[in-house]
Amino acid sequence: MTNHWIGPCLVVGLLMLIVGGHAQQQRQQPPDPLPGSRQENTPAQSTDQELEQDIEVDQPIPIFRTGINFIRVDVIVTDGDGNPVTDLTVDDFEIYEDDNPQAVDSFQLVEISAVPAPDAELVSPVFDRNDQEQEAQRPDVRVFVIFLDDYHVREGNGIRASRMLAEFIENQLVPTDLVGVMYPLMPLDDVRLTRNRQVTINALNQFRGVKYDYRVRNEFEARYNDYPTETVERIRNDVSLSALRGLMIRLGGLREGRKHVVLVSEGYSNYVPPQLRSMNASIRPTIDENPQRQDRFAANNPLEEASQFFDGASIMLDLRRIFQTANRFNTAFYPVDPRGLATFEFDVDQPTIDFRTDSRILRQAQDTLRVLAEETDGRAIVNQNNLGPGLRQMLRDASAYYLLGYNSSEAAADGQYHEINVRVKREGVQVRARKGFWAVTERDAVRALTTAAFEPPKAVEVALSALAEPRRGRLVRTWLGTSRAENGKTRVTFVWEPVQQGRGRGDTASRVLVTAMGDTGAFFRGRVPERVSSAGRGTSGGLIQSEPPPVTRIDFEADSGTMQISLAIESDGGAVLDRDRNEVEIPDFTGPDILLSTPWFVRARNALEFRSLVEDWDAPPTAAREFRRTDRLLLRFETYVPGPAIPDIKARLLNRGGDPMYPLDLQLATSGAPHQVDIVPVSLPPGEYVIELTATAAGSETTELIAFRLTT
Repeated sequence: MTNHWIGPCLVVGLLMLIVGGHAQQQRQQPPDPLPGSRQENTPAQSTDQELEQDIEVDQPIPIFRTGINFIRVDVIVTDGDGNPVTDLTVDDFEIYEDDNPQAVDSFQLVEISAVPAPDAELVSPVFDRNDQEQEAQRPDVRVFVIFLDDYHVREGNGIRASRMLAEFIENQLVPTDLVGVMYPLMPLDDVRLTRNRQVTINALNQFRGVKYDYRVRNEFEARYNDYPTETVERIRNDVSLSALRGLMIRLGGLREGRKHVVLVSEGYSNYVPPQLRSMNASIRPTIDENPQRQDRFAANNPLEEASQFFDGASIMLDLRRIFQTANRFNTAFYPVDPRGLATFEFDVDQPTIDFRTDSRILRQAQDTLRVLAEETDGRAIVNQNNLGPGLRQMLRDASAYYLLGYNSSEAAADGQYHEINVRVKREGVQVRARKGFWAVTERDAVRALTTAAFEPPKAVEVALSALAEPRRGRLVRTWLGTSRAENGKTRVTFVWEPVQQGRGRGDTASRVLVTAMGDTGAFFRGRVPERVSSAGRGTSGGLIQSEPPPVTRIDFEADSGTMQISLAIESDGGAVLDRDRNEVEIPDFTGPDILLSTPWFVRARNALEFRSLVEDWDAPPTAAREFRRTDRLLLRFETYVPGPAIPDIKARLLNRGGDPMYPLDLQLATSGAPHQVDIVPVSLPPGEYVIELTATAAGSETTELIAFRLTT
């Protein structure tokens, strides 16, 4: 060998030694276990001897896939006594996605002990929302939220339960646990996950239940507490369940793994016995000597039994939305009935109710708690004077579980919900796991594989541009929508609202002169009527501050094509304060393709106003696109399909980047009524969002995007 070959040969030899040593080191050193956990070997973690055998027969070393198709499932396995089963191997598990078997690619047993492991990471303090998100995503961290449903807990029972919960928090939790406390009227932004036990205990000590207590505590309650008792109870149910649903969505954004909600409640019911009914809930009902009313007090009254049955069915439908959302975001309910071993629903200081009715109401209320637990893989702590055993069982459920991972062979990037079913081959054990998952979209997949900035789709940008603030000095906010008229023309709806009040009486917008012109002449010219309250309670001279802003509306017919619309904003004295002019394209609704009318928002400021608007199809649209998180919104629209075809309509919520968040509840049109989408902003953080409406029929499809902004 000549000298000039010595250098290259030495370099090649060194590289081979380095690569071989690195491979040997990888074979000898398994991945580090999670802090505070114990990790079992899997087929992916072969021994040195197995690897050498593979190499001898010239078989490639297996490469395990990870990426957008990788799904993680946390599985709780317990024996008949509720104790965790921790000696299972990967061969004991079977995973099915939409009834199709999946291959387990990763397997790990996580055990969280009250005594941290010597090599465990130090517990990090939680100061802000970023800390919450970071810590909540660790698999060795348990997440609990205590929901104190004061609307459905009596004061004495609430004090008793808060003491037991405080003792549980102080003595049973480990330093890594994250705990939060929430009330029905608490904004989601105020729910903080913390490791400061004293902060949590202080919040529990302030808990006071107000079940059947209708004294006004805040401005929100002042708006409805003087309404009939049945109405007030339904509003309280709506407030509580809406807050729970928002909490599920918030927790789903913090953590993919299992979350736990301790629901402190005596159960839900839409039924109020006649003895407790009053036309003014804040006034305690008295015994009425009217014989006809006394007949309704009697036991075995068929009218009351029928009413109780249908009210029970309606509350179960409301609960279905809650546990479906909980399953979607992998959250388990552990309802706690603070009454302990309950024998009666009503107290002795309330009007006398027959034993049969009382027992039936009690049973139905407790059944609502059991349903929430059973449908979310939790446990109901009901009819137990000592809450400790049930709460400790919750800790056992959260302290030992298996993390299984598989690469989905079914859902690459369809953005749909897929059911998951986990089975264990060993007999005599109970298995609890997440019910399913939402697959990523194609856009999510592309974005996951690139490091470049990912801009929202053009259509989303156009929708968001409608949220731009009007030019400086604008006195009104306007909205213009189109729909199909009876005579083949297009109906145009114009709405305006004041943006700001002028500095003096003379520069306040009072009227708008509207001129709409097309190629065939003028479609409309005239002044919009004087400002009146949309609720019909204000005057043009002075408005109550708590009412919605005044809305004025006109409707006229126009031909399809380009329309010029000119506005002149006038004061009370007739002076022109501002002018505006725009060109609008008026669509033709008589064509062969499926079309949507311009969607419009209807806003309610509280639950009572929402109930009055939900079936009021003549309620005026709002021109606003910026709403408070405490508002209730309805988005309405119509579809036009040629022929007898029935359209398939879907609605879903997108973030400002165009990513799907979740489908929205859609009420399809009935005779004389439009389609309606119910939006609950309290479940969303402040920001900008887009609603996507899609309608398909007879091979034709159309999509409409509507943007809105939420503020605190």
